[in-house]
Amino acid sequence: MSVLEAGSPYPLGATWDGLGVNFAVFSAHAEQIDLCLFDPSGRREIARVALPEKTDEVFHGYLPEARAGLLYGFRAHGQYDPQHGHRFNPNKLLLDPYAKQIAGEVRWSDALYGYRLHSPRGDLSYDRRDSAPGMPKAVVVDDAFNWGDDRRPNTPWHETVIYEAHVRGLTMLRPDIRHHERGSFAALASPPMIEHYKRLGITAVELLPIHAFVQDRRLVEQGLRNYWGYNTIAFFAPEPRYLSDGSLNEMKVAIRRLHAAGIEVLLDVVYNHTAEGSEEGPTLSFRGLDNLSYYRLEEHDWRRCVNDTGTGNTVNLSHPRVLQMVMDSLRYWVEAYRVDGFRFDLGVTLGREAHGFDPGSGFFDAVRQDPVLQRVKLISEPWDIGPGGYQLGAHPPGFAEWNDKFRDSVRRFWRGDAGQRPEFAARIAGSSDLFDKRSRKPWASVNYVASHDGFTLADATAYVERHNRANGEDNRDGHGENFSSNWGVEGPSADPQIRATRARVARAMLASVFFAQGTPMLLAGDEFGRTQNGNNNAYAQDNETSWVDWRRADTPEGAALTAFVERLIALRKAHPILRCKHFLHGREQPAPGVLDIAWFDERGHEVPSAAWNDHGERTLILRRAARREDGAVPLISLMLNPTEEARAFTLPPPSLPTSLLLDTSRPDAPEQPIDGDRVEVAARSALLLMSLHPAPPPPRTRPSETGA
Repeated sequence: MSVLEAGSPYPLGATWDGLGVNFAVFSAHAEQIDLCLFDPSGRREIARVALPEKTDEVFHGYLPEARAGLLYGFRAHGQYDPQHGHRFNPNKLLLDPYAKQIAGEVRWSDALYGYRLHSPRGDLSYDRRDSAPGMPKAVVVDDAFNWGDDRRPNTPWHETVIYEAHVRGLTMLRPDIRHHERGSFAALASPPMIEHYKRLGITAVELLPIHAFVQDRRLVEQGLRNYWGYNTIAFFAPEPRYLSDGSLNEMKVAIRRLHAAGIEVLLDVVYNHTAEGSEEGPTLSFRGLDNLSYYRLEEHDWRRCVNDTGTGNTVNLSHPRVLQMVMDSLRYWVEAYRVDGFRFDLGVTLGREAHGFDPGSGFFDAVRQDPVLQRVKLISEPWDIGPGGYQLGAHPPGFAEWNDKFRDSVRRFWRGDAGQRPEFAARIAGSSDLFDKRSRKPWASVNYVASHDGFTLADATAYVERHNRANGEDNRDGHGENFSSNWGVEGPSADPQIRATRARVARAMLASVFFAQGTPMLLAGDEFGRTQNGNNNAYAQDNETSWVDWRRADTPEGAALTAFVERLIALRKAHPILRCKHFLHGREQPAPGVLDIAWFDERGHEVPSAAWNDHGERTLILRRAARREDGAVPLISLMLNPTEEARAFTLPPPSLPTSLLLDTSRPDAPEQPIDGDRVEVAARSALLLMSLHPAPPPPRTRPSETGA
């Protein structure tokens, strides 16, 4: 190899400039970092040389004539002193934190650990075996790509409809996609899938983690796989299994095709922890480069990792270089791959400072002022397991948040639980009690009734208990309380009455999602009744338990439910008041005697304050109104009957011609006028109705008194 020149400390990572490659890696405490080069197979180390310069705690060097495609890794020299936070071991090959592509995967052995795994001294011992044979290698990349006339859809938040999907699981069982492309980005943006997205009317796909991740040793030894991918090892590299041809351009082509169809791409990203686990975990990258900088360590015991994430470690975003890595990663995906936004796993962890969660933390401040990131969609999962870890509604402006209170309230309301009216009313009206502050808007509430984490929609109507034994944890994992009902039989049922009830409740819950103020999110496959057979924590099920079974879409029941979801989304798009830009508080009168939002009982009377506390009352009418440009005022009423019998509802005043837009008990019934002021709402069903308050006549002008 050529002599390694000094190079530059910026940018971090491996950067090919056409004439050679610059390598730069941060470590505040390493004494020396070696660059290791490998043959194209990644099996044989062909060169090892120390990076010659260190500037501002960045080791760097430049290799003339090196090209894209080169495989490399690092080894870090320094103290092995876990009790003071240091775990340097040059026998361990380390993946570049800025690796933009990786070759190979972790092949588990005890050599991947910095200490002797079964030593009586535990992690205070020292392992001298070379870990390179079992380590993936970083690949130098050329980021050039012809984006042509690609344009971001830039869908306004209030018009956004999210479809949460797993790149692999979405298409593994899709028969009209070429076999070798199933489970890949090529399949994600294939013509059959784009046709499905367009037919549904969704505007964005939110993808479970696509950053390169590690298969947990415990799962591999049990014959399982980390399917969800919340185990990141490379924040700049796509997961190789999702690239059918091994090319990074496959993901870029997919995004370009989705953009051309008007569909945004959001990435679920995991910056709160890494795949290295606790202090007893392997040494794969960050731990070996600078454990004391990259991870939060216990204040009085630097041997131990802080575990606010439940995964063994917590990334130290209070360190400027670690924060820089996260910011560089986010910008990279926006600029090099043109993604349209992010959903932050355990977002509370990202906002933690020494004193706890802080909406003014360094991470939030950095993102909000960044000229690239402030223009994309940002969503937080507003909890972690650390102290004060539940922070729904406490994030800063610019962030939306997954609203699990909405999920739980909708499930309990339609299950028929007593006393749910006040909570359900607050959630379906946009959760202003949580989000109406600091000029935030209703879109900040991401509303859903099912996500990847928990029961699918169908399972929430078919199971009371979790059925997770396939996960190998004796059914102890996953949520214990799902606010679900099986309606008489646990699991599949041939009873037509039970099946009809389940279908009716599922439709009512979907209507609640799409007719609520906020941003609706649909779990992939819920549009035709996908099931995980009662598994509510299918993170380790890379098989037909988790994969979307498209055969269900072709059944009469599946096709009918898909058509119903299409209709829900179409109605949301057709009526602006269902996707209002601002919170409604019942203070404005778009028409005389008509408030912008109002609640009525089934008799058509406004709900008095005392009645909200009546646990016996369950039915409800929500009416919203807004003036159009022509002066007319549409009144959209949502009649809700979660009881077990049909109820006769009375339309609230004023008396106006009214049309039935949707009846969830008769999903294929056409729109039709209502005769009179009373309408029957079937058991466990909802009706959407519209009245039109006409525009006031223009003011009459008086004849001129100065005429002849």
